[in-house]
Amino acid sequence: MKKVTITPTMKKALIIISLFSLTVIYGQVYTGSLPTEMNIYNKVNSKSYSRELNYDEIKGTPYPNKQFVLAKFKDNFETAPARYNSFKDNIEYQKNNEIFILPDTEDFSRINYINTKETLVNLKTGDEFSGYFYELVNGKNALYKKIKTKFTDAVPAKTTYDSDRPAYFKTFEPFYYIKTAKGFIKKPKNQKKS
Repeated sequence: MKKVTITPTMKKALIIISLFSLTVIYGQVYTGSLPTEMNIYNKVNSKSYSRELNYDEIKGTPYPNKQFVLAKFKDNFETAPARYNSFKDNIEYQKNNEIFILPDTEDFSRINYINTKETLVNLKTGDEFSGYFYELVNGKNALYKKIKTKFTDAVPAKTTYDSDRPAYFKTFEPFYYIKTAKGFIKKPKNQKKS
């Protein structure tokens, strides 16, 4: 049997090929892409106008922060600019100059905003407020803040003495949940000051 001699050039080529192969394999296994199936649909049905209104036709905003902020959705996953819609209780993100809605799945239940250091967590509280909460304190006993926005339809003037009232978004005072080992405790809005 003939012995093969590996030259220094062949050794370098083998190392480069091996490193490239590992990069491709690990890149495919450990780097995830955000889904782009659900494009955003920011319209609200208006009975007063018998049509859908775009958000820019409605007074106010459903966004605690209208600006998109760079967010991390899960470990070893791509980052993207995102924002919270407190009317629809979903996360919108930008990818390839389009806006999409993050799927409501366990995989995307924790969103960390990189620049603002805010964290949104999708919680199942067992009531009508299940959904995204701002995490204020993490740990054995955690504290979460819920922001909720309501849409109020336009009211056309009934007489010539009245004036039209435009459609608007109203954001309510935030309320809080405390998570303990026994479950969630909703903290009342109006507490007596000591």
